[in-house]
Amino acid sequence: MARVWIEDRESHADYQAAMEKWQAAKKAGSKRNPPGRWRVRWYGPDNKPKAKTFAKLPQAEAEKNAITDKLDKGSYRDPKKGKTAFKAVAEEWHGSLRKQSERTRNDYRELLDLYVIPKWGDWQVAAIQWEDVSDWINELCKQPGKRGGMLSPARISKTHLVFSMAMKRAVQSGKVPINPASEHDLPRIDDDGEHVYLKHEQLAALADAAGEYRPLILVLGYCGIRWGEATALETGRLQLDTRRLRIVQAHSRIKGGMKVGPVKNHERRSVPVLASMVEDLRPVVAKRKRGELLFVGADGTHLRYSTWRPAVFDSAVKAAGLDGLGITPHKLRHTAASLAIAAGADVKVVQLMLGHKSAAMTLDVYGHLWPDRLDEVADALDAGRKSALGKLTAAA
Repeated sequence: MARVWIEDRESHADYQAAMEKWQAAKKAGSKRNPPGRWRVRWYGPDNKPKAKTFAKLPQAEAEKNAITDKLDKGSYRDPKKGKTAFKAVAEEWHGSLRKQSERTRNDYRELLDLYVIPKWGDWQVAAIQWEDVSDWINELCKQPGKRGGMLSPARISKTHLVFSMAMKRAVQSGKVPINPASEHDLPRIDDDGEHVYLKHEQLAALADAAGEYRPLILVLGYCGIRWGEATALETGRLQLDTRRLRIVQAHSRIKGGMKVGPVKNHERRSVPVLASMVEDLRPVVAKRKRGELLFVGADGTHLRYSTWRPAVFDSAVKAAGLDGLGITPHKLRHTAASLAIAAGADVKVVQLMLGHKSAAMTLDVYGHLWPDRLDEVADALDAGRKSALGKLTAAA
């Protein structure tokens, strides 16, 4: 049973002295409340003594019952811990990140400094209520961000995620019983905008218009890898004999420039290369030493999206007559997925090719592209039923 009891302080010397001071102050015009006569005392889960005083016995009894119930159920939290400032918890959480990449940690740091700590930094974690968080999300949706423009739904959701993960740390460390950032409606994220699915002829025209970067366009449009993965490809990772691309690393932008790191979701994978693309890729491999980047810029270093897209890609889009479709290098992943599905690839193949974390994610994004096979399934069931009934009839 939990150790919680009520102590009557009426005969205690410190209480009597406090009452004399209060009575003298009252005569002098003070309106402060009298010292509490009833003290609730208990031992927390850490076996340290704790206490709280009340002016009236019913108040003390209510507190005693509440603490006893929390201790018995294991939901007790030390009230002093709840007074910890949010910014202290946030720094503790960010400092404990271990498995995240440097880029992810930097992204979290930026959102903490721009939006989360300026709002919640001085709040006591126990004082943050669900309604306060809901109002904050509304502010993020309606007010311009720190850089002037309105925050995108994805940016708002990620800002909320950072706040939620920091508050989860407060829950786990016993400072608050529940996370006030849970179960909020967030603005809908429309992926990367309207999907664009190029046909084989359109993809060929785009590749031809890209000149020396024709092989890169073919890789993006048929292999479905991400831009950062394509620019980090090394010659040793491309096996022309077995027609495989081994995706093990990716370029990512961090403060101070670009850095090679793990692929998104840490999903290393092998991606098939079309036999018809081998001859396009062979000259590219021949120009590089083993271990060198497969696709490089004019200066021989890694491709920079900010210069390559307007100078090469956007010009190729216009030359191929595809301007107005909203096509981007990243959206060539959608083309790769759609062409693979049209060729008969199942969801697991597409998932592995794109590096999605789960088949469910692949279905969420591309499920509408798979053909409706309801009639095919019904016909197969019908054939099985007729066969079974035929056997029963023959046996009779």
